[in-house]
Order: sequence, then structure tokens, then C-alpha cells
Amino acid sequence: MSYDKTAEATFTVASWEESVVEDIDGTGSEMNGVYYPDRGVTRATVTYTYSGDMEGEGVVQYLMTYKPGDAPIFAVERFTGSIGGHEGSCVILHRASHDAMTVTDAAEVVEGMGTGGLETLRGEGTPEVDGHSEEGYRYVLRYSLGA
Repeated sequence: MSYDKTAEATFTVASWEESVVEDIDGTGSEMNGVYYPDRGVTRATVTYTYSGDMEGEGVVQYLMTYKPGDAPIFAVERFTGSIGGHEGSCVILHRASHDAMTVTDAAEVVEGMGTGGLETLRGEGTPEVDGHSEEGYRYVLRYSLGA
């Protein structure tokens, strides 16, 4: 699909709460007080702060798998703020995978769930996450507004 606008932003982690849903083998490791199973499923609620062409906050509900190699991640994010100067909110679906420190994510705006100036938002995003960064991560959203 083609879109006529591009928003470039940086997002940082404002909060992260993760807990185990299923621990398949009963083995794992702890990092910063959080237990991660070697093989299993976790649920996380994460809040991101966006700056740049996207200004606002995203609250994400993650369902993540852990296993050797690429492990799938599914998430739904509610973004509230502005995109390209248009105020409102929207919902973004994330289909991703991760290995030790790299996340590959294909994000898609869920049409029909926007409010205010983002009510007719359509688009696809590319978050760029490689390792842990205090400065934030790059996010590019290709989008259109209107029918």
C-alpha cells in the first residue's frame, strides 16, 4: 500500500512491567529483577514516550515468546498525541520477532480505531530496536489521512 506522508520520531521506554504466563522448562534467567524463561511466554505492559513528528505516549500490551533464535512477539498499542501536527489517538498492531538483543517489527495502524485528527489514519510503521538504548529508538511511520 502507498502512503503520502512520513513521520520520523524517537521513542523511549517510560515504563515496562513484564511477567511470565508460561514457563515451559522451568529454566531461565533474571535481569534487572525480572525473570525470563528460556522457553516460554510472557505478558508485558509498556509505556513509550514519542518525540519528533510523533509527539505523545503509546501504551502497549505485549505477548512475547522466548526460545532459542527468533521468537515471535504480538502487541497492540494505543498511541495518544499528535502525528504530523494532527491530534488524536490510534491503535497500532505489532507483529514482531526478537532474538538476544534485536527486534524486527512490522507495525500497522488498525483502521477505524482512530480519534480526533487521527480518525482516518492509515499507515505502516518501522520501529528500529537494536539492543538497549537510554537515548531512545528510531520510528518511521508511513501514513495517509482521509479516505
